[in-house]
Amino acid sequence: MASTVLEATRAAHEDLERLERLAVQELQREPANARDRLFQSHRVRYMLDLVVSTSDKLVEIYEDKDNARKEEISTHLTAPTQNGIFSKYYERLKEIRDYHRRNPFARFVSTTDDYEVLLKEEPVIEFTGEEAFGRYLDLHELYNEFINSKFGTPMEYSVYVGTFSQMDKVTRSHKASRQYKEYLEHILEYLTSFLYRTEPLQDIEKIFTKLESEFEERWANGEVPGCENKGTEKESVPQESEIDLDYYSTVEELVELGPEKLKEALAARGLKSGGTVQQRADRLFLLKHMPLEQLDRKHFAKVRRNFVLDAPSNGNNFKDDLKKEVALMEVKMRRLCELLDEVIVRTKENAEKKLTLTYEEMEAEREEEEVQADTESDDEEQQIYNPLKLPMGWDGKPIPYWLYKLHGLGQEFKCEICGNHSYWGRRAYERHFKEWRHQHGMRCLGIPNTKNFNEVTSIQEAKDLWEKIQARQGVNKWRPELEEEYEDQEGNIYNKKTYTDLQRQGLI
Repeated sequence: MASTVLEATRAAHEDLERLERLAVQELQREPANARDRLFQSHRVRYMLDLVVSTSDKLVEIYEDKDNARKEEISTHLTAPTQNGIFSKYYERLKEIRDYHRRNPFARFVSTTDDYEVLLKEEPVIEFTGEEAFGRYLDLHELYNEFINSKFGTPMEYSVYVGTFSQMDKVTRSHKASRQYKEYLEHILEYLTSFLYRTEPLQDIEKIFTKLESEFEERWANGEVPGCENKGTEKESVPQESEIDLDYYSTVEELVELGPEKLKEALAARGLKSGGTVQQRADRLFLLKHMPLEQLDRKHFAKVRRNFVLDAPSNGNNFKDDLKKEVALMEVKMRRLCELLDEVIVRTKENAEKKLTLTYEEMEAEREEEEVQADTESDDEEQQIYNPLKLPMGWDGKPIPYWLYKLHGLGQEFKCEICGNHSYWGRRAYERHFKEWRHQHGMRCLGIPNTKNFNEVTSIQEAKDLWEKIQARQGVNKWRPELEEEYEDQEGNIYNKKTYTDLQRQGLI
């Protein structure tokens, strides 16, 4: 049974309210980890897309281009009396009953359950292995395109990640090329896709619309960096090689500029830059009295000549439009890089770290990051129910109580030498005499950590035992025949007793 226009309008408004409540409910939930936060954002984004599509349907209904809504409303208002209104109601009720009589298995299906599923489903987000689920950028294709282009320079990938948004070093002649424009298009396409996948609630279209309006105003005022001389014939000439021919009246004055300066000026205008200084000056001086497009073919470089001579009569407008489009793409790229600043810094650090790692170490680190991302959770979820305060096992969970009783882990042993540190269980207590904490305590007392001091945990008992050992071994007495050293002519060292015996025998 087809639904009426008014019923479709009511159902659409109901869907809008339900989607808004679900979006608020989802945003009020605190995500467990970074991955769950990303899934949450994508779920909310999908709900917002449904709100937009449903609103578009409502707008179409309210516009009523086919007058269906107007006709249906008029049918409900034709009855002048209350009886007429009820008659329309009972007619409608009769139609519904007849429909269900003809279709006994038909039942009402609520869309509420369908929308509730949106809160439980896990969105499918495509990331490359290098992107590590949105932690890093994958700029390898753009990097290869850059270093193999005419405007690119050889560099390491880690350096490129930190400098790919800085296009100030690219000359204007290269920026006016189709290759550079395609490169910028690829950058914008990737950064926009990455931002949408990692931050789906960002309104990228709104950001670009605002940027375009600001750019149009700045372009009209000539305030765009690198395009300040827009609309002049000298715009295609880089600032560093620009020569104003109005200041020069003879060729000899141009010769004084030097061969390099003339070469740059000719190359910027697409003219041949070879020959002697005089030939370069003559070739450049021709532009003083003749437009660039009217020069003889022989004065142009091969590539530039074909471009200038084959260009239409509005070639200057074409070049202006190209430069404007390239400048706008550069502005958009810088804005996207500002939004992804933290990701770019992380990517650069990761690229630099990879230079010092082997393949096995990189794989181990990647697996560790995946496990860490999966097991990351809130502090409330990390709390483990452990009322008996049992020690943790190798799996991060409390050990069984029978094992706790078997090893006597409920018995506490304190060691004064270790700073009154507690050891639970006989095994841990016996083992601690060889550990660093007890050895450090004995070293501070000036007592050697030998087997004689096992089971001694009191500082006073250790001192008393050490004094008894010293007295029994006679360590405190000075024995010159054993401790006084002598050296012979060959540098051999003996104690006093040995040295005296050898001297008596005449061996020394």
